[in-house]
Amino acid sequence: MSTSDETTTGYDAPVGSDQATRDIAEVAAVEVITTAAVHLMSAAAVKCGLAEGEDAEELKDLDEARKLITALAALVVASAPDIGNQHARSLRDGLRSLQLAFREASVIPDAPGEGPGEKYTGSVV
Repeated sequence: MSTSDETTTGYDAPVGSDQATRDIAEVAAVEVITTAAVHLMSAAAVKCGLAEGEDAEELKDLDEARKLITALAALVVASAPDIGNQHARSLRDGLRSLQLAFREASVIPDAPGEGPGEKYTGSVV
């Protein structure tokens, strides 16, 4: 039997979802955007082989990294005018570092402007 917090309504929404909605409403958009960007950066770093530990190479997956970096680039470029220079600058720096790490990890490098996210950011060389 589930607790009242886990009980669902006819629409499969948890009964406590009103509180969760209020909690989310209190978070500024810039925080949601930067949190999403940090999650994308972290996942891309692991997929580029930048994780620490002996299984880093095992976790490396450049196809997945390409997708994550491209999504991150789109988010950073699209949101930069709205989140302010302070936040955008750090996100751009992290994005650029990942794009360069991807290039370094690639056995066959992409042509300039063809790397992950470069259709949004321009060539990173």
